[in-house]
Amino acid sequence: MEASFWEGKRAPGIEDAIDLGKYRNLADLINTSVRRFADRPAYTCMNQTLSYGEINELSNGFATYLQKHTSLQPGDRIAIQLPNVLQYPIVVYGAIKAGMVIVNTNPLYTAREMLHQFNDSGAKLLVCLNTVAHIVEEILPETGLEQVIVTEMGDSLPWMKRLLVNFAVKHIKKMVPRYSLPEAVSFNDAMMKGMMADYCPVPENEQDDLALLQYTGGTTGVAKGVMLTQKNIIANVLQASALRHQVDSEGRLISDLRGDIVVAPLPLYHVYAFTVHLFSFFELGAHSILIPNPRDLDSLISALKPWQINTFIGLNTLFAGLLNHPEFHRLDFSGLAVTNSGGTALQESVARHWHKVTGCPVSEGYGLTEAAPIVAANPAGELTQLGTVGPALSSTSIKVVSSDGQEMTTGEPGELCVKGPQIMKGYWNRPDATAEVLDTEGWLHTGDIAVIQEDGYIRIVDRIKDLIIVSGFNVYPNEIENVVSAHEKIDQCAVIGVPDVKAGEAVKLFVVTSDSSLTEDDIRAWCREQLTSYKVPKYIEFRQELPMSAVGKVLRKELRMESS
Repeated sequence: MEASFWEGKRAPGIEDAIDLGKYRNLADLINTSVRRFADRPAYTCMNQTLSYGEINELSNGFATYLQKHTSLQPGDRIAIQLPNVLQYPIVVYGAIKAGMVIVNTNPLYTAREMLHQFNDSGAKLLVCLNTVAHIVEEILPETGLEQVIVTEMGDSLPWMKRLLVNFAVKHIKKMVPRYSLPEAVSFNDAMMKGMMADYCPVPENEQDDLALLQYTGGTTGVAKGVMLTQKNIIANVLQASALRHQVDSEGRLISDLRGDIVVAPLPLYHVYAFTVHLFSFFELGAHSILIPNPRDLDSLISALKPWQINTFIGLNTLFAGLLNHPEFHRLDFSGLAVTNSGGTALQESVARHWHKVTGCPVSEGYGLTEAAPIVAANPAGELTQLGTVGPALSSTSIKVVSSDGQEMTTGEPGELCVKGPQIMKGYWNRPDATAEVLDTEGWLHTGDIAVIQEDGYIRIVDRIKDLIIVSGFNVYPNEIENVVSAHEKIDQCAVIGVPDVKAGEAVKLFVVTSDSSLTEDDIRAWCREQLTSYKVPKYIEFRQELPMSAVGKVLRKELRMESS
């Protein structure tokens, strides 16, 4: 087969197709798992564990609150702005059972970023942590939000521990700036009202109905809402499940995660963790250990000590940080069977070190928000090929094309294109942007350069776009440039990504200034006011001029070459 259009051919033991009729919609998936695994632990956070049955009761309570105590109707959007706490799955499952559309929102967002996402999505209700309530207070009059529900870190814990955790967060760690939202409802009050009445199932969603608006940026710097349907997420769950149950070349089952204990350090507001932990592992009956702050490695490791972990979901930055922490080496890895890496490129040195320390190889995958998100993944065990992102998932077709759209032969680099049931419906209210990446035949043009090997495994070579990926998060140069160029002392600026040992990539900013008194600290302070921390430039270089094209466009390519 000379062409690189792969459809149906898989690595040994990976099923060719999925059965999309297995679940009518996401509510059916949730309810099926609850019936099958009612007594099993579903989520643990801060030493508090909720079973599948308890999650079901609590999410029914939240759904009932939405139905009986708000004006929201099925199809309305609910923004969720929380870290990995037990409230997250309760709110997500409750919203889905009430027929609502989820809008995931990063708790690290600035007022400008929050305002754009809330208004663009048309969100009518926000569930947020009290640590961001002061920003909500600032922007609320400019949004269409009809109700705000504020929760505290420990609100899903037993009452005594809840009081202690919430007191510590507010008064010891000083993580809650003063705010005044008299119209807001507390999460526990909402839950109390919801639990006092019976949940009434809503008319069933169709698989083509919208389930999630997941925001992602673009080279224009304008964040776009990716429309992911019920079918998109269900498909990706079933595709991941098929991968989890693959067999080796001799027909032996490599991994069966039913009931296994899974580390969940990646933020649930990121599409990868959202799909994997809230739906894929939930469908498998697994037990996820939610990590509210993965940057706090001491707390992360402490949270893992009571458990014999079977599966670890992470990314290169986190793996590298843990490997450099002496306490991590004292954990019990005897049960660790699967380590999955996604979100950013996995460095081979990190993967080899992880394997040496834990005895478990890292299986890298590839995806993007527009694919709900998984496109390809390395199987576990002997089928893993380090340096690749594995073969395409079941029911997924891939090909690589040249810049003029011609299909490339196997082994030749080109733009990776993907087709499958997990591919998005389009960008929310942006038909022109949708047409730029989704062609008339349903192929998603990823903007990534890849090579498809003879065996179907994919190697990601480079990115066509100027996208920078910092610790798994997308950073878009134009957005940063728009913020920096608004500074009165800056004449010109440009942003590129440069290699970084810890984060995979880091943001480097080049500036031409009209005032020599301007310092790097001044610029970073300006950026921190308007950008999430991972978007703030790590490196800043002052220039007399920037390389420009004949029409006055900054040549980022030349800056990258100079910085390589």
